[in-house]
Amino acid sequence: MVKKAARTISHTKQLEAISRVSESVISNLYLEDILKLIVTVTAEIMNSKICSLMLIDRKTGEIMLKATQSMSEIYNKKPNLKIGEGIAGKVALSNKPMAVYDLSKEPEYISKAIAAKEGLKSLLSVPLAVKGKVIGVLNNYTSYPHKFTKNEINIMTTVANQASIAIENAELMLKTKVIQEELDSRKVVERAKGILMRQDGLTEEEAFRRIQKQSMDMRKSMKEIAEAIILIENMKK
Repeated sequence: MVKKAARTISHTKQLEAISRVSESVISNLYLEDILKLIVTVTAEIMNSKICSLMLIDRKTGEIMLKATQSMSEIYNKKPNLKIGEGIAGKVALSNKPMAVYDLSKEPEYISKAIAAKEGLKSLLSVPLAVKGKVIGVLNNYTSYPHKFTKNEINIMTTVANQASIAIENAELMLKTKVIQEELDSRKVVERAKGILMRQDGLTEEEAFRRIQKQSMDMRKSMKEIAEAIILIENMKK
């Protein structure tokens, strides 16, 4: 009865953890907060020594460590990986989970010195993918030799799938916000240009250059200069 209860509680925790990650899909959390939530939740349900999340840098093509619940400075400063390099790199390349029972004897694992110093024994690495496109890797390290079960791999994969959607949503929200801010800025500059054109008889290009020059001279954004011009004009009314 005790063992059965323990398994039930464990399953409940798994569902709660997956639910917490799922909630971040529709949240207004910043990407950094979402990544931190993902590694914290995964570490809890998988009993991780270290859980880390790596994302692919679209400019360099490298896999970079973006979040971990570990306080280990040596692990947190691990160098970036190329796609296909190391376990995480191979997971990113194949878009398939990989489990390693003994890191010290795994030829593909390239950070053996760090693993030995931190007491890392086994590793489960699963891809983060959106619509079949890999965007990163979620890693789970244990402090004891462990053969990951099919159920554990499924749990990690489920968390990774939810995490991928949350990450994608956060990035889209950020892009949307940047685009909206750019549009708002253009509207303000256009309005300020109109004021200068009417007030000083400038052409559209001359009005733009004046705002641009003041922006550079005063080390302020063109939007800030434009807002000042509009404010002065409103004070005259």
